[in-house]
Amino acid sequence: MTKAEIRKLYKEKRAQLSPYALSKISAQVQALVLNSISFSSKYVSIFLPIEQQKEISTYGLLEDIMLKGGHPVLSKANFSDHSLSLYLYEHPSQLEVSSFGIPEPKYGRTILASKLDYVIVPLLALSSEGQRVGYGKGFYDRLLKQCKPDCIFIGIHLFDEFVEITDLKKDDIPLHLCFTPSGMYDFRK
Repeated sequence: MTKAEIRKLYKEKRAQLSPYALSKISAQVQALVLNSISFSSKYVSIFLPIEQQKEISTYGLLEDIMLKGGHPVLSKANFSDHSLSLYLYEHPSQLEVSSFGIPEPKYGRTILASKLDYVIVPLLALSSEGQRVGYGKGFYDRLLKQCKPDCIFIGIHLFDEFVEITDLKKDDIPLHLCFTPSGMYDFRK
């Protein structure tokens, strides 16, 4: 399937999820991440969910990263050049919901992508090789290119399934790991 076909299909699949199912899946995936990776003292870029898109919740991860002495980093989207600015997250008062429904920092200490140890990446769908399909604007592909070579790219996925993507581009960056409700996939092998 093409990325456009995959986006349409997975937006429809998300729309079918009840609030209870979304909450349950989010909790399962967050628990798997937290049981598998220690974010202590690490700089972790994390997205916050666009609720009207029924994105997986990451608020539990955000809290745990802070509690364990990690440094959560949130992004602010610039839709004119499709770039992300990064800010250290310190307190809920930093957040506001953008006109696109994205919870973003309105202020904070800026962080360079080259400082990140982990990037938790949003996705709609995923291939068995770790290639992701997002919303199609390339925000995260641009961000991931700026990260240091040993930075780990982590997807978190609502569904336990892979897709065949027929229109991958050479600048599409694969994930290293992905967590789904049933487990972790390591694409570095």
